[in-house]
Amino acid sequence: MDKEQIMRWTRQLCEAPGISGREGQGEKSAAQIARGLLSALGPVKESPLGSLLCTVQEGETDAPHLMLEAHLDQVGMTVTHLEEGGFLRVSNVGGLDNRLLPAMAVVIHTAGGPRPAVVASTPPHLIDGEEKPQKISDLLVDTGYSTEEAREFFRSGDPVTMDNRFIPMGEDLMLSAAQDDRVGCVAVIAAAHLIKEQKPGCKVSVVLASLEEVGGQGAATAAYALAPDRAIAVDVSFADGFGVPKHRCGTLGGGPMIGHAPGLDSAMTRRLQELCGEEDIPCQDEVMGGRTSTDADSIFAVGTGVRTALVSIPLRNMHTAVEVVKARDVLDTARLLAAYAKEVR
Repeated sequence: MDKEQIMRWTRQLCEAPGISGREGQGEKSAAQIARGLLSALGPVKESPLGSLLCTVQEGETDAPHLMLEAHLDQVGMTVTHLEEGGFLRVSNVGGLDNRLLPAMAVVIHTAGGPRPAVVASTPPHLIDGEEKPQKISDLLVDTGYSTEEAREFFRSGDPVTMDNRFIPMGEDLMLSAAQDDRVGCVAVIAAAHLIKEQKPGCKVSVVLASLEEVGGQGAATAAYALAPDRAIAVDVSFADGFGVPKHRCGTLGGGPMIGHAPGLDSAMTRRLQELCGEEDIPCQDEVMGGRTSTDADSIFAVGTGVRTALVSIPLRNMHTAVEVVKARDVLDTARLLAAYAKEVR
């Protein structure tokens, strides 16, 4: 396992569409690409809500069951109304930064296939005074078609994604939309390959969950179905960069961010920190006084409770078309997950 493999898998997953609730829609959807990556590890099942479940290691009799989880869905938009002139109105699916939407290239995923479009914008020459960010309901998507053509091609409810082109930067930086949380999925898949080689005594399952960006229902139902003894959720968190407070962020290239929160298991958290030292994996702390705002919140309260830890990958420009992640951080996260699985008894 190396950084080049991490970048190849990230490209494959990030360039595939899959907004919340539509992770498996289309011929080359995120769920279909992920299923292909998981198929070498074990049988893959799909939950009624669209999460992918894979048993990587059966484990010894009565051994603990460890679940590794990341979410497959991405933020985006959905068509709400067809306007005259080939324009569409949209609503957000998950949290979007309205400031960045005008003039953004998007893709509308129709029954007849994907069609490129752009969010309309006002030229700066025609702005009178300081323009405030518009509500998403006030924005229009320019399809480039006539009114009649647009009515033929587009329907209310069609998913809309940001342009997901993957661009390598520098030595091992990756730029793309949807890295939240496709890089988490890559880390979990890479960890599963390492676990498959080392054959730990515990049972290990992988979940690539749906619907995180709209409430975490995919992770909760998957955890209920699998009933693990322990779980590690993998997501992204804020990395240092222009205009962000350093005390609230991790460092890009600083390694996985180990979560501390009331609902997270302190013993698992502590052991993950110790393993980073033992395995020469750089790491950093992320402290939250309440909810983590990740799937960990959905997992730990399932059934009678699941001992849960959270590991996050530092990411710049969250919920935009230009998210930036360092491949080394993804690989180090995978190494940490595999190291933890090796010693679960």
